[in-house]
Amino acid sequence: MILARFFTLARLECCKFKGLALLDNSEHQIFDFTETFAELATQNGIENANKIQEANEADLKEALKSAGEAAYHWNIETDEIAWSANAPEILGCPLAAVATGKLFASLLDTENVTNRYEAVMNSTARDEGRGVPFQIEYMFRFEGRQHAKHVWLEDIGRWRGGLDGLPTSVYGTVRRVDERHQRDQHLNFLGNCDPLTGMMNRGRMTEALGEAISVAKKSEGQCAFAIAAVNNLSMVNEAYGFDVADEVIVAAGRRLRQVMRVGDGIARYSGGKFGIILNDCSLEELDAAMRRFLSAIRDNVIETGKGPVWATLSIGAICLPEHAGSSIAATCRAEEALNEARKLPSDGYIVFQPSERRTAERMLNARCATEIVKCLKQERFKLAFQPIVAAKTGKVEMHEALLRMQEEGGELIAASHLIPVAEHLGLVRLVDRAVMQLIIQTLHAYPQSRLAMNVSGTTATDPHWYDQLLDVINANAEAASRLTVEITETVALNDLDSTRNFVESLRKAGCDVAIDDFGTGYTSFRNLRELPVNILKLDGTFCRNLRHDRDNEYMVRSLIDLSQKFNLKTIAEWVETEEDAIALTDWGIDFLQGNILGEASIDPPWGEHRGNVFELEAFTLAQPVTAIVTQEPEVLAASEEPASETQMSPAESFTQEPSADRDQFSEVETIQPESIADAEMPVTIETRAQETLPLPKEAPALEDGSFELDFSEIDHSIANLRAALSDLGRTEDAPSSEKDAA
Repeated sequence: MILARFFTLARLECCKFKGLALLDNSEHQIFDFTETFAELATQNGIENANKIQEANEADLKEALKSAGEAAYHWNIETDEIAWSANAPEILGCPLAAVATGKLFASLLDTENVTNRYEAVMNSTARDEGRGVPFQIEYMFRFEGRQHAKHVWLEDIGRWRGGLDGLPTSVYGTVRRVDERHQRDQHLNFLGNCDPLTGMMNRGRMTEALGEAISVAKKSEGQCAFAIAAVNNLSMVNEAYGFDVADEVIVAAGRRLRQVMRVGDGIARYSGGKFGIILNDCSLEELDAAMRRFLSAIRDNVIETGKGPVWATLSIGAICLPEHAGSSIAATCRAEEALNEARKLPSDGYIVFQPSERRTAERMLNARCATEIVKCLKQERFKLAFQPIVAAKTGKVEMHEALLRMQEEGGELIAASHLIPVAEHLGLVRLVDRAVMQLIIQTLHAYPQSRLAMNVSGTTATDPHWYDQLLDVINANAEAASRLTVEITETVALNDLDSTRNFVESLRKAGCDVAIDDFGTGYTSFRNLRELPVNILKLDGTFCRNLRHDRDNEYMVRSLIDLSQKFNLKTIAEWVETEEDAIALTDWGIDFLQGNILGEASIDPPWGEHRGNVFELEAFTLAQPVTAIVTQEPEVLAASEEPASETQMSPAESFTQEPSADRDQFSEVETIQPESIADAEMPVTIETRAQETLPLPKEAPALEDGSFELDFSEIDHSIANLRAALSDLGRTEDAPSSEKDAA
């Protein structure tokens, strides 16, 4: 009903609009209004569509403007570019200046890595109906290439091709990305360059070095790599400060860059080190370049904000790809060469060469490190005990605990060769702690034992690690009173403050402390006074062949005299002969240690079947003693010429060769033990090269520089001297006894 009324009203309105009657009188039929409605609908739809399109275009323009983008259509065939209305605002120039592709390209910076033309026309892709997308970024100089003003544009679009798939038109948008580009550039700089010098950083250098090696391999050519280090940079840091050191680094890098060839690369490798890539470089050219680099730094001082600084270089280099096929291997071997160059007495360079010895050493180090860790885990480190005897009584006073390593088969071998490797690899602290635990166990198990142990220099100067040893010692106070800790002299005096703290802590805990290998370092009176040690252990190399090596004899006697001035006990190690033992005893040594007195044994020497007294027969002589016997002192005083005004001290007379005048008062006699036993008067003995007798302690010097020996402290000395003098009066060659007197 409603629908019928709607159509009736519609027909009435249409009739009024057309001026027509509702009915045809002749036919009495209703008119057809289909065409009229269609016309009205079409006109209204077009108007509405136009309005919607205009609104959409306005919205799209506003959207582009809000996003800071300008749209374009580039017709490649005509080279015309149609831009959106907001393009001048984005580009910073009128549309007429960018109306064609050529005009637009004329405003692009020449240093751009890419541009729209390159991205489209040089693309290897083909349009298969969907177009080919691209996204690029470039610098746009809107006032012309000769002007500095510019903006960075991001160009995103899609080009379409013809039937052949080649570009015919481009649709896209451009927008300004100045802030983002600046941020990206900064991040890229930090990722590839050193902030201080502006050079390549190590990561970028590694990539460039790999590229250089690859090119050299393909062309069957050569290149080289060098690491140059400023030698005295640490001194500059301490003397002037780190800011001045930075100035030195920048200046050194600038000088190196100035003398480099065009096409070579330089990077800040690390700290005060520079990595230099030399392309197409032979060995001869490398040598010339190294000398040029050294001269550039050495010849002139570097001016800094706090005054001039003189610097030098050490350089390690390697020829590539001959000695390294990758950048990582090249840098490692250049570092090796640099370490060798730094050992040179002055600035210099070393070119890497393969070394079988170095390779073997590294393999040995690796095996030793593995063996050390395995022994620690499996508790295969053992102690061997070597006696240390009192020189005057021959009694065993203590034992030195020496480290032994038990192999998997049960065989024990000396572990001394492992200690230097352990120190080098940083494992010696673990070894020292294990030895300390073994020694404390031994001291608890054998209350009558007294032990000496070596502590490595690394542990002795490292507060963190020697605190661990002190904790063990303090927790075993009774055992600590029977322990002597030995510290190597060269290490002890290298870090005097740390060593002093360690020694003081050991003494407070009740331990004795000895300086081991005494005489090999640079001990001074001040150093001995500052270190609260109570024992000096003479280096074994000085305690050999004492009767026939005047240098060793003088060194030992001087060190003994030095220790007596400081009230320090002395131990002589490596004593291998009876003759050396007698000489050391007569010169005042306190303790002796060596294989002749007892070899190191893994068996504890404190059992019931083992004694602790050293047999005196070990000190007896196997051969007669050859001496120079002078006339009695009264006769000498009457017959000898007046002494010179300058008198020699006992030490000086000991080191001087006897003069011809003094030799005329003496005659060589071979004294047998039986003849010495009957001697009645003190005997005056003069020292001669290669033929000496030990001098008693505190022997007074006579006017002629010789020494009068007092044998009152030696058991049975008076009887022996009387027998010797009586025999001299009867015969020149006394018969030898089966056993010489000590």
